[in-house]
This record gives sequence, structure tokens and C-alpha cells, in this order.
Amino acid sequence: MGTALVYHEDMTAARLLWDDPECEIECPERLTTALERLQQRGLEQRCLRLAAREASEAELGLVHSPEYVALLQGTQALGTGELQTLSGQYDAVYFHPSTFHCARLAAGAALQLVDAVLAGAVRNGLALVRPPGHHSQRAAANGFCVFNNVAIAAKHAQRQHGLHRILIVDWDVHHGQGIQYIFEDDPSVLYFSWHRYEHGRFWPYLRESDADAVGQGPGLGFTVNLPWNQFNPELVLVSAGFDSAIGDPEGQMQATPECFAHLTQLLQMLAGGRVCAVLEGGYHLESLSQSVCMMVQALLGDPAPPLSGPMVPHASALESIQSVQVAQAPHWMSLQQQGQRGLGRDGASGSHAVAVTLNHPLGVAPVLSPCPRSPEGRPSPLLLPGGPEFKAAATQDVAALSSLLDQLRLNPTPPVRTAVALTAPDAALALPSDVLCEEGSAPQEETQAWARPHEALAQDRALTALGKVLYLLDRILDGQVSSGIAVTPASAAAATLDVAIRCGLSHGAQRLLCLAVGQLDRPPDLTDDGYDSQVMCVSGSASRTNLWLNIGGKEAAALSMFHVSVPLPGTTGGFLSCVLALVLPLAYSFQPDLVLVALGPAHGLRDPQAALLAALLRGPAGGRVLVLVDEESTPQLAVVLARVLHGEAAPSLGPFSMASPEEVQALMQLRGQLEPRWKMLQVASEAGGPGSG
Repeated sequence: MGTALVYHEDMTAARLLWDDPECEIECPERLTTALERLQQRGLEQRCLRLAAREASEAELGLVHSPEYVALLQGTQALGTGELQTLSGQYDAVYFHPSTFHCARLAAGAALQLVDAVLAGAVRNGLALVRPPGHHSQRAAANGFCVFNNVAIAAKHAQRQHGLHRILIVDWDVHHGQGIQYIFEDDPSVLYFSWHRYEHGRFWPYLRESDADAVGQGPGLGFTVNLPWNQFNPELVLVSAGFDSAIGDPEGQMQATPECFAHLTQLLQMLAGGRVCAVLEGGYHLESLSQSVCMMVQALLGDPAPPLSGPMVPHASALESIQSVQVAQAPHWMSLQQQGQRGLGRDGASGSHAVAVTLNHPLGVAPVLSPCPRSPEGRPSPLLLPGGPEFKAAATQDVAALSSLLDQLRLNPTPPVRTAVALTAPDAALALPSDVLCEEGSAPQEETQAWARPHEALAQDRALTALGKVLYLLDRILDGQVSSGIAVTPASAAAATLDVAIRCGLSHGAQRLLCLAVGQLDRPPDLTDDGYDSQVMCVSGSASRTNLWLNIGGKEAAALSMFHVSVPLPGTTGGFLSCVLALVLPLAYSFQPDLVLVALGPAHGLRDPQAALLAALLRGPAGGRVLVLVDEESTPQLAVVLARVLHGEAAPSLGPFSMASPEEVQALMQLRGQLEPRWKMLQVASEAGGPGSG
């Protein structure tokens, strides 16, 4: 299965026919520029291209009133003056004689995408549409939005496909109040809106955009943490707005294009990877088009480029997450559990329809764009357009975006996404067709030199396996292969890992993250600085080259800020909490350029658990992950790992069980010790892990 791209050139027909600085940014070039970039990058050619169809009046009626649909149908015969008068009755909206046709195509594109994904024709996809939809309400256009495309698609998935749990993630910088109104009393739809609020000073200036808007009736309550274990959705719909991207005139934020690839990768862990994204906002043409490309790359399974800049959460983001937790605690047992936040799953209260709101900018300092208008055409609460500070910030945005794009061009996606090195190739293993079965090996003399200090590597089988590991590691570090899997004899697992770390550091890896699972101790002469006390400087401060994490240790311990051990949790909730509230924040904080995952003897992980670990660790290192698998593991483990490293969704973890008190306590202890050094743990503390208050 692949990725669908749904589009129709007729959606470029509607445009503003009179002078209105507030609305002029919603233009046809938003689509044409994005499509051109997808074509230039070769991404459109890799997708299944679907021509959008018009939504029927019955399908529009799933969300909108017949009177509203009839009103919009009538705009096809109106003159310019009449269209302008009608547009003035709504907030930030313009109509064109083609608006009705364009809006029906936009809604129909979302429906087509959902049908293709749920029928199994594709795994995921993007509907490249305009006008956007998430502000539109039952009988009112609003904020450039005419029909609520994502809401119609969700209703369609319920009615036509019988779905009972749908997650809608809305990362447009503006609150999608239209979706919230439609589903606020529906317990089968979880609405997660990540938007800027500024205590009501940011458009749409609604009290119900705040964190304490928690739904109504049976739809009370929601969660802010990525809901692997909270909602278990059957489908993920994304209201994909890109107006928080750097340079955008609406959001005035600094989200870089690769951020959207990372967000998309995280969402692909849900619902078996069934993700349907529908374009919403985004008004800086270059930033929009590059962000769309990043999202499509992630949907196609390509590794996301590493995030740039320091991994330190903004204080206002932490405050917003805290506000959400306080508002939601009465509705979720997981938030009520003593001494923790977001660990575990809701109990008897079931699932709920919600909107998650953030009071402040999205975790980064707000900046201004090079465009002449502020959010929704109104004066900015920060700086007014035209002033010297505004112009200086706009110039900085253009330079920053250009620099980011240059960096991306210098780090192209490797020609081979995933390679598997087996000591004895097994034709029965059902590997994806474009996963490379690597048969190469490092030169014998080189392999013997690396093996010489280790008695366990003296045997022929171990030496052969080591040669394959070294060859695959070199190809990853040289940019020929993105990620790989190598099988090692159980008796040589520790020695092979030691050599892999040494080789990685000596062959150019500056920050190496090693995640050892099972009976694997840290090599005694491995220090935080590597084997030869190499210290590099990042942003003017000393930073260690090696971060060692062990899952399966006898007790939770932080022997140093770069040497962490935690017992393997025995519950699903404990495992998820360990991964999401400890391993992943540490990995993003460390910003490794290579990740080694070693599944040693008696590692104890089930295949889906190992797959989830490997899939999540693709993000922090730009996809450069090498997994060493003990040959005594299940034969299918290599296949499962190859699939997730290749971009497919991780298999389900199965029935959920709450984290035990001992698991919670171990995680709290570790995080308390590590948080002063690893700032991303502050986010986990607020959103997904233990904490106070």
C-alpha cells in the first residue's frame, strides 16, 4: 500500500475579486506552488494520484444545514457586488462564482481519501484542497472556510464505514472551532486542537478556544498526550494547517518545515498508520510548499530530517500543557492517578470528544513574517506591520528559511531506505520488496582488527556477523543506507555492540545514542565522552558523544546524565510511559546523529514493542538507526523491524494494562534526576509522565 495525493485543478478557480487585504492571502497559488514543489522533489510521482470529486448535497448535509448549502449554491449566479455584500456577512470570508464548485471538490477530496484508506487501496494520504474547512460551522462560513471538509469526512467514516473511534488532530495555528462545535457532544470523536490562543487575544477570539472547553454531555473530557493508550483510534484525520510555519503572515511563528514531518511520523503510530491529512491554512507560499513536501515525505515513509536548534521547551508551552491537564483531570483516570500524569488509560469513563487548546504560542518564541498582514488581517498583538522591528524580523525569517532549505539539500535522503544483514539469508522471510538484503561484508583484515580484543568474536560465525554489521554501519554513516538491521549470535551480542559503538564514533558519528535492551552491560571503558575522551562543543558548551540507555536493568538508576538504566516494564502502560516519557524525550534532547538499538539475550520485548521503539527512534536521528538483533529472537522480528524502519506502522501492542505503582515510581525517580540536564523531560513531565500538582 502507498500514499494517495488527492487534487483537482478546478480548486484554483476561486479567487478574490475585490480589494480586501484581510482575505487576499487565501489565493490559488497556495495549491499550485505546493503541487509544483511536490513535483520538483519527485514526491507527486511516488503517490497514487486521485482526481477529486464533488461531494454530493447529501454528503454536505452530514454537517451543514440544507439552507446553508442552498445559499452557497446560489452564489454561482451572483455578480461581484452581490458576492462582496454576502461575504461581508461573515468573518474573514470571500465568495466567487466558482466557490461552490471548489468547496464541493474540497469536501469530496477528503471523502475520496478516507474511502481509499479504509478500503485498503492506500495506507495514508493528503488531500491538497482549498478552500479550507475547519472554521466552517453548520450554517456559517468563517475564516476562509466554506464547508467543513474534515468534519464531513469524519461523519462519512462513521456512517459509511462503521467506525467508532476517530481522532482528529488539528495543528493549524488557529483554533478549528467549527470542528469543535460539531463534535463537542460526540464521544466517538476525539478532537485534538493545537493552536495559539494568547488568552483570547488571538483570532478567532473565542472563550471556548481556551483549555477549559472540554466538550458537552457525553463528550466531556480529553487528553493532551499522544493517545496511544487513551483512545485507540481506528482512523486519524489531520486538519493540516501550516500557518504556524516560519514566515507565515497569520501565525507569526517559527515552526520549521521538518517539524511537520516529525508530527506526521508520530501520528502514523496510531490507527495502524491510517492517516488522512487535509490541507487547511498556510499562507507563506515557500514555507507552505516546503512543509507540505515534508509531510508527504513522512507519509511515504521517508525518514524525517533531524530537528534543528536547541531542544528546550518554551515556558509558555509548559504553562499551556499544565492548564490543559488541570481542565481534563476530572474526565480521565490517567490524569487522576496519584503521583503521575498521563500514565495509563482511562477506566470506566470511556472515550470522549474534546478540543485541546494551548494558551500560548506553540512552544517557540513568536516571530513576524515578511507579509504585510497580521493574524487574520488584524493588527498583531506583538508588533504592528511596517515598523522597523517587523521588517527586521521578516528579513530574519526569509534568511532562516533559506538556510534551512540549503541544509536539507545538503542532506538528501539515502538511496536505500532500509537494509537487512542476515548471517544466513532466509527466503521465507516476507521482507518488503524494496528492503535491501545486504550481502556485503567489511574487509576481513578490518573485521579481524576490530574483533581482536574480544574472545567472543573469535568464532567464525561471530566474525562473519561482525563483518556484516561493520559493512552496514559504514553504509549508514556514508549516507548510502538510511537504516539497517543485523543479526548477531547471542554469545557475541555484547562484544558486537562494543565494536559497533567504537566503529561508529571513529567513523564520524559525533553523538551516538545506544539503547540496549536485555542482558547487555555498558562496556567498562566507555565513558560519556566515548572511548578516547573526545569532547565536542555544541553552542559553546561541552556535550558528550555517547548516551547509553538500558532497558532491562535490575533497578532504575542514572549513574550519570549519560548512563541510564531502567527495568523492563511488565505492563503495556508502563512500557508506553517508559518510551514516551523517558526514552523519546531523552533522544530528542540528545539530538544523536546515529542510534544503535541492541536487542540482546533475554531482551524480553515482544515484536510489537521492539517495533515501536525502533519506529520512534527514527525521528531524533534523521532515520539513521541500526538495530542489532540476537539470533535467538523470533524469526519474524527482523521482518517487523524492517517494515517499521521502512516507514510502515508498528503493529498493535495488544490489550492494555495500567502501569504498576513500581513502574511509576521508577520512572518518577529517573526523571527527577535527569530533568535538570535534559530539558525535553519537562514536556514529558507536564504531558505524559509523572509530576506534581
